[in-house]
Amino acid sequence: MADSAMQDSRQRRIRRRLRRSPGIRAIAEEVVRPAALRRRQYLPTLDKPMLAAVILLLIIGSLMVFSSTFDWSNQTYGNALGFFLEEHLRNVILATIALALCAAIDYRFWKRFAVWLLLITIIALVAVRLFGEDKFGARRSFTAGRLQPGELAEFTIVFYLAAWLGSNNARIRSVFFGLLPFMAVVGAIAFLIILQPDLSSAAIVVLTACVMFFVAGANIFHMGAVGGIAGFIGLIVIQSWPYAQRRIATFFAGLSDVTLIEYHTQQAITAFLRGGWIGVGLGQSEQKFGALPAPHTDSIFAIIGEELGVMGAAVVVALYIAFAIRGFQTARRARDSFGALLCVGFTSWVIIQALLNIAVMTGAIPSTGVPLPFISFGGSSLMVVMIGVGLMLSVHRVATQRKPNTERRSDIANFDRSRRNRRARIPRAGDGPGAIAPGP
Repeated sequence: MADSAMQDSRQRRIRRRLRRSPGIRAIAEEVVRPAALRRRQYLPTLDKPMLAAVILLLIIGSLMVFSSTFDWSNQTYGNALGFFLEEHLRNVILATIALALCAAIDYRFWKRFAVWLLLITIIALVAVRLFGEDKFGARRSFTAGRLQPGELAEFTIVFYLAAWLGSNNARIRSVFFGLLPFMAVVGAIAFLIILQPDLSSAAIVVLTACVMFFVAGANIFHMGAVGGIAGFIGLIVIQSWPYAQRRIATFFAGLSDVTLIEYHTQQAITAFLRGGWIGVGLGQSEQKFGALPAPHTDSIFAIIGEELGVMGAAVVVALYIAFAIRGFQTARRARDSFGALLCVGFTSWVIIQALLNIAVMTGAIPSTGVPLPFISFGGSSLMVVMIGVGLMLSVHRVATQRKPNTERRSDIANFDRSRRNRRARIPRAGDGPGAIAPGP
């Protein structure tokens, strides 16, 4: 106690002296600030708009999961709250704790584990193929569907590419050091996911990776080659699997005759028609009682449209738009390329999942199983998405924390796509606030 009091007294004397020397005040305040005060910066430096959007989506998701499972839970557990309390709220609480921890730790600390995470993911994808549970003609999960390595792979590809592309800005446009390694990593992950089979997760991995590769400064002709190769492989895969052919044939047949649309899509459209503009009311859906498959996971957006109407569905879409805006804004403010690409990757990943789920429920694309981020029931899917948000919040915290004037510099890469030079631009120390110098 005495030592603490003496230290506080000494710091107060230093501050009083520094107030008489305004020229060095900005540096000295940061030097003498105790660690306890720095820890108190956690809440003020969080991205409040992004956090608000995520919390609202979680609240809506919890309401809809309860609404779509209370009857089934009552029959299974003898209690309408049994499934909701034991499964969903537990997942939400654990995922929220993971988000808070990732937001509190500097995101740059985790960069050293990128390669290990990639290796663990590849091992998990191989293991689920050999020892996973057979369900609905696929082998995608362990522990009764709670752990799905395909969802971990979606997270891993974002994290690994952010670490790799962020440290190879000068070589991204190279065929041997940029394009071929990119195709090897993404292709290996996508191939292992396709073997499960899980076309939707493989598509999400490829689309998210391509967005990150483009933003990192890839050659536009290389991007065209990647797109062409991915499309060709996709056609081969579709031709190899009869169920994929049936879904696509049914989708195109439904464009000319709505009665030929796949059963799942018909029931989803029926839910939207019943809901109208303002919905039939929370808990009053009829489609969840056996008509819609997986009403608490893949089909939950249709339940939202039925119970909350077009207005409720529009609120959900608006929250995803707000999340995307804040994610890309955080990417622009990040202090380094790793942080910027993390934000771009995780934001694109969430939005691609949401777009695919909503497009399936509205009949815009062939039916596929994709959860709605933050809303659908799920253990591993919710956990990896919330960890991704936690890392984005960490990027925002690091970008907004004050630094001493002697150390303050801008490390963020501003990606210039002019015809003359498409390399990333990194401001150098000593440049003016608006000056931009070419990267190494």
